[in-house]
Amino acid sequence: MRFALAVALMCSAAFTQAAVQTREIPYQDADGNRLIGYYAYDDALTGKRPGVVVVHEWWGLDNYAKRRARDLAALGYNALAIDMYGDGKHTEHPADAQAFMAQAMKDPAAAVRRFDAGLDLLKIQPGTDKHRLGAIGYCFGGKVVLDAARRGAKLDGVVSFHGALVTQTPAQAGAVRAKILVEHGADDSMVTPQQVADFKQEMQNANASFEFVSLPGAKHGFSNPDADRLGHGEHGGPDIGYNKAADERSWADMKRFFKEVFSSDQG
Repeated sequence: MRFALAVALMCSAAFTQAAVQTREIPYQDADGNRLIGYYAYDDALTGKRPGVVVVHEWWGLDNYAKRRARDLAALGYNALAIDMYGDGKHTEHPADAQAFMAQAMKDPAAAVRRFDAGLDLLKIQPGTDKHRLGAIGYCFGGKVVLDAARRGAKLDGVVSFHGALVTQTPAQAGAVRAKILVEHGADDSMVTPQQVADFKQEMQNANASFEFVSLPGAKHGFSNPDADRLGHGEHGGPDIGYNKAADERSWADMKRFFKEVFSSDQG
């Protein structure tokens, strides 16, 4: 009986040890702004593993962005949800979200420095393979990671989920290093068909390696289970909505994409 209990306790301890671990990490960008990163990793893994940056929606560094960092850690990646607004702030009020996003994007060069600060923080975390790096972004964050790819950031792959496709800095031929996956809602009223066409043409002109997935019946925000509530909140909201099938399909696409990207990079 005592032996069985000891074995059970040992197994329990091992299971606990293998859980995804998280912590908040304060950091600064090159302009001295105070930022808060949310880092997630699996402490049962040894050796170097790919790192993936997570860039939040226009709501800010909220629980959804943090959850996605944990999801990535459960897949075996070191993941860091970065802070594009400062002080880890977030909101559920569309007017505040719009103001936060406008402030963050009014100086494109400053936005670049803020993204790069998060990427640099991920690189120095124990276990992160700084030679195998990716980024994912949602909504506003989708634009951020696509712009990083456009300027030739040292990333192996980026994934945009219901992200904005327009940019002030179109990709130039030969500049895009990262492979790109775009998961787009076919019923997204916030991204026009012309913007989709322009994006595809931009990528083709830049000779970029990209995949564009149009998900049937999916609106903007399709991956976030809170999208229905946030889109019909007391303050009013944008035309967004959760779509379980699109959420699961896009996540499966991302898993396949990163597996291919990081495997080919390692080889």
